[in-house]
Amino acid sequence: MNNKNEQGFALVLSLVLMLAMSLMGGALIVISAGDHKSNNTSDEYQQTFYVAETALLEGEKYLLNQYLGPWNKADGKRDLTKRNLPSNGTTVWSGKMLGPGDKKERQNYDPNSGGGNPPSDGYFDTSNYCYNSFKDIDRTDLKIVVAESWNFGKVLADAFSGLGPEEKDQAEKLKFYYYEFFLTQIGAAPFRGFGSSIKKGATDSGSDGMAYRIFGCGIKARAGKSADDRIIISLESTVVLPK
Repeated sequence: MNNKNEQGFALVLSLVLMLAMSLMGGALIVISAGDHKSNNTSDEYQQTFYVAETALLEGEKYLLNQYLGPWNKADGKRDLTKRNLPSNGTTVWSGKMLGPGDKKERQNYDPNSGGGNPPSDGYFDTSNYCYNSFKDIDRTDLKIVVAESWNFGKVLADAFSGLGPEEKDQAEKLKFYYYEFFLTQIGAAPFRGFGSSIKKGATDSGSDGMAYRIFGCGIKARAGKSADDRIIISLESTVVLPK
């Protein structure tokens, strides 16, 4: 015997359950999308930090190349006649990054690479981001030894020349990352070293050294994107070389 009061109850219950499941499914999608975005942001920060570490290493490598003598690719030897402890320039630095050696203003990686301003291929003028990332420097009297700016992806692409498409694809993904460094000579400092090549007198310690401060930055920036999409991580270190 059918009860007329129960007619349509199953349909209503089904609709209620369907609505509840739809809301739960939508909530799961929103949560999953948020986690995915958070993971992507975390990965970008981590990558930018690695690029900042590269900047410090390149700054240290620049100093060592000057101290040991520039490398001559032709004969695979260092030019020992040009060994030096580099000095600061005579003018106050404006914060604009310069190309290595040529002293020309650098826009990562090549200002004419894609045409237009900003370049159409995505390379970005990082201007003076790194210069402004350090709050404890005296910009009124900041003289530097050198300032260099490089597109991380372009450097990798050059290094991967002749390799497979996977390496080139990775380099392409990293072309929106840049590493920059500038360094300044901060004066004489105690030096302590070990080994016969730098031992001084009868002991293995000395106080005749020259100190340099290296400022390095990892930058994620992309042409056409807002400042909110930009990531800048700044690091610094001090290196003392024997005179």
